[in-house]
Amino acid sequence: MKKKYTKLLFLATFLLFNFSNCFAQFLVNKTNSELLEEVSLHQYTSIINAKQKHLSIDEVLKISKEKFKLLENENSDLGFSKDNYWLYFSIKNETNSDVKYYLESSRPIIDYANLYKVVNGKVVDYQKSGDNIPFDERSFKHRKTLFTVYLMPNESAYYYINLKSDGEVINAPVILRTPMKLVEVTSFEQIVFGFFYGILIIASILYFFFFYAMKERVFLYYSLYVVFIGLLQFSLDGYFYQFITPNSGWLSHKSVLLFAIISGVFLGKYAQTFLEVKKISARLNFCYNLLYVLFAGLLFMIIFVSEWFEYGYPIMNALGLFLLILIISSLVILYKTTGKIYHFFTLGILSLVTGFVIFILKNFSLLPYNFITENSSKLGTGLEVVFLSLSMANLIKKLKEDKEKHQTVALQKSEEMNEMKSYFLSNISHELRTPLNTIMNFVESIQGETDSKSIQEKCEFIRSSSSSLLSSVNDILDFSKIEKEEIKLEEAEFNLHQLLEEVRSDITLRAKSKNLDFQLFLQNGLPNTLKGDCSRIRQIMMNLLSNALKFTNEGFVKFRVESSVEQGKVNLTFIVSDTGEGIAKEKIDSIYDSFSQQSIDNKRKYGGLGLGLYIVKALVQLHKGSIDIQSIENQGTVCTVKLTVDEVVKKEEVLLADAIEYDLRGKRILVVEDNAMNQMVLKMITKKWLNTEVDYAFNGEEGIQMMHKSKYDIVLMDLQMPIMDGYEATIEIRKGNSGMNDKNIPIIAVTADVMETTKDRVKEIGMNFYLSKPINKEILFETIQKCI
Repeated sequence: MKKKYTKLLFLATFLLFNFSNCFAQFLVNKTNSELLEEVSLHQYTSIINAKQKHLSIDEVLKISKEKFKLLENENSDLGFSKDNYWLYFSIKNETNSDVKYYLESSRPIIDYANLYKVVNGKVVDYQKSGDNIPFDERSFKHRKTLFTVYLMPNESAYYYINLKSDGEVINAPVILRTPMKLVEVTSFEQIVFGFFYGILIIASILYFFFFYAMKERVFLYYSLYVVFIGLLQFSLDGYFYQFITPNSGWLSHKSVLLFAIISGVFLGKYAQTFLEVKKISARLNFCYNLLYVLFAGLLFMIIFVSEWFEYGYPIMNALGLFLLILIISSLVILYKTTGKIYHFFTLGILSLVTGFVIFILKNFSLLPYNFITENSSKLGTGLEVVFLSLSMANLIKKLKEDKEKHQTVALQKSEEMNEMKSYFLSNISHELRTPLNTIMNFVESIQGETDSKSIQEKCEFIRSSSSSLLSSVNDILDFSKIEKEEIKLEEAEFNLHQLLEEVRSDITLRAKSKNLDFQLFLQNGLPNTLKGDCSRIRQIMMNLLSNALKFTNEGFVKFRVESSVEQGKVNLTFIVSDTGEGIAKEKIDSIYDSFSQQSIDNKRKYGGLGLGLYIVKALVQLHKGSIDIQSIENQGTVCTVKLTVDEVVKKEEVLLADAIEYDLRGKRILVVEDNAMNQMVLKMITKKWLNTEVDYAFNGEEGIQMMHKSKYDIVLMDLQMPIMDGYEATIEIRKGNSGMNDKNIPIIAVTADVMETTKDRVKEIGMNFYLSKPINKEILFETIQKCI
């Protein structure tokens, strides 16, 4: 503490002593070199406006120092300008060792920033920065405008900085930091920005899903507003230039204004729709529409009239203020009209307004430049999302109270919500499983086409991660099925040893990532071929093992498989043991509940959906089996599952991969699939089949037209397609509208929708088989063989 006060006293004395001398030289000596981790050089820095003249450093050196003026404050904001500015200051190293600092001279969005080090009238170092040059050409590769200041023992040097922009606000902080201080500042900013961008990402996705499910435009407007305000901040912070447009160019040059205009439009549309401005005030509604016209005009100007681009920044800020005034006016009129005050919603809007007002006033040089004013829009937007979330919580509470008072109406709404949830889950299943189908089949194809061990290992990690994601998607869908009692078991032959090898491969990778020892023990004499629901048995195994891995930080996870045969039935026993945290006795009874984990804290710590054991118990009960969990807190857990399935006795057991000969002997297949990536997956699978011809249609109508022209032996039909979906196309084919000869053609549904209602619908309309994505090439070929 004493050292801290000594440092502050020294800084105050040092700065006061030099304040009166506008051309004083900044001295680095033994006294201050250790104390000054960060210092503003504004009192040592002078500036001259060269207007539109592009002066060389030699010409600047000839200018009399008297024409330079001292910077007015610590964070000088030069306003909206296209002029060339030159800054000048001097530093002397009075120590006997080298010193190194980093100098921040302007905002990240400056177009050009050049630093010249002059010793004895000669330029000895030249550094350049700015987002109008490729990022790799920067002297110091950082999103900020930074330069390296290096002085040898007893060296004195003059520094000249040239700043040039295209009309945006030019800022000249001239802050000198030690390397350690720069790391500290950068780390702090990364934490703040990471939290901010994380909130925006979550909010945009959440509101988009609300729109997707409810089709209310207000959610779409808000989601898009959050996306583009995030891109605006991403540009202002220099990240857009660094990661998206590192080669500079048109988009990098205009990104700030483009994203500002688009986010302004969507904010206006969101407020106008949410507050129902059209109902409360025709004049206000007209002002909103007029504002959109002005935004469109500004957008046209910056795209097509390049010489007016410099006026875009002040105009945009003025339009932003106009928009905020409209929103505040709408709130006031709404509250006066209805008499209702939504406190959290109001606080959210006020946070947003406050943040942007501070940001805009700073752009007009009415407020000083510092971390708070520069990032006030971030703080305002972040707080807005938090308060709107609290407002949503109040809404949920109100709905709960209404439910208790009006049971009949609430029951009707609940039924409607269940239907909406089924619709949503059906669509989300399709949207998530479709890209997973592409990823998993592409990875499998790459693994089969390369001999590189490194590539194969990476592909295995991708496959394992995709499988894990697919498992989570299945858990979400199965939860809905279990609630509605729609889940069913399917009977089919499967190879137990092959299933166990797939499970071992996935779990071994996950255990390795946590430095855990995974051991698989198989009882001698395990049967090879069984009859049952292979996917559900795999799901039981994976959920048990995933749970054990999740709550085990050190030690091992063991998986033992045993079997016994009684009257043609196979009794399977799965035993999963671990050295994890264990489960408290008082929580054993509730561990099977949905969305249940040991505690909320653990849920945050370990993640997961909290559906694993809930689904396992439901599946075990469907198999008429049993599950038992024994656990000691802080020592470990042992979970035992017993199932009964049928054994398939074969004289000669041959692995499926060796038994299949991929030859359809001249058969023709029609694939009806609207997704180009899914078509590519099927092409990769079928191109290795012998004597097989495959044609592709992008929707049901196109497929029926192709069946009129050509003869096919089988149809692979997607279900969700534009123009005519798979259901409609199948019905038309079964009616004979594709040709009477094709009325009974085998049709296999190939879809990412795994809802039970979908499977039932497929059977009702006359499809022969149902296959879910991701596609298994062996199962696909076997199914086609059965059909033809």
